[in-house]
Amino acid sequence: MQIPRWLVAVPVPPPPSGAPPAPRGMPRMSSTFSEMMFADLVPMVEKNYRVAPGRENRAMAGLSMGGFQTFNTGLTHLDKFSYLAGFSGNCGGGGNFDPKTSCSGAFEKPTEFNKKIKLLYLSTGSVEGPRVKQFSEELKKIGVENVYYESPGTAHEWLTWRRSFYDFAPRLFR
Repeated sequence: MQIPRWLVAVPVPPPPSGAPPAPRGMPRMSSTFSEMMFADLVPMVEKNYRVAPGRENRAMAGLSMGGFQTFNTGLTHLDKFSYLAGFSGNCGGGGNFDPKTSCSGAFEKPTEFNKKIKLLYLSTGSVEGPRVKQFSEELKKIGVENVYYESPGTAHEWLTWRRSFYDFAPRLFR
């Protein structure tokens, strides 16, 4: 019997009071979520559920700001996840992408990044705006493999994210 793998869906916690302002154009995020995930959530899931442990058996996905949190956490902990997805969320699209500094420098060495991640998935609604698509294209230009999905005729809404998840889920753990 095959042991199931697992996916973390990302809620976005509020930043702690007194947190410093976010960099220009980026939401303020707390490291509290990442710390809690690795200290509490991952050990609890692996202890109480029949899941295979280790990065090869873990995915993380989030929608909207949760997509940003997914990249904020996942790209700085590539030793913990093999699959990352942002549904209407990313960490560097919009024209100011620099592989050495954007997204904590995770894409500075594209070949090494591609060896670590089995799937980097980006999606958006077709009427949502160009940022996620631009981010996917910027990554492809520097050689970072990613899958881009665009939900036809939808915006920043549940239908976009349901369609994205429907496209994303069968790509996991192959």
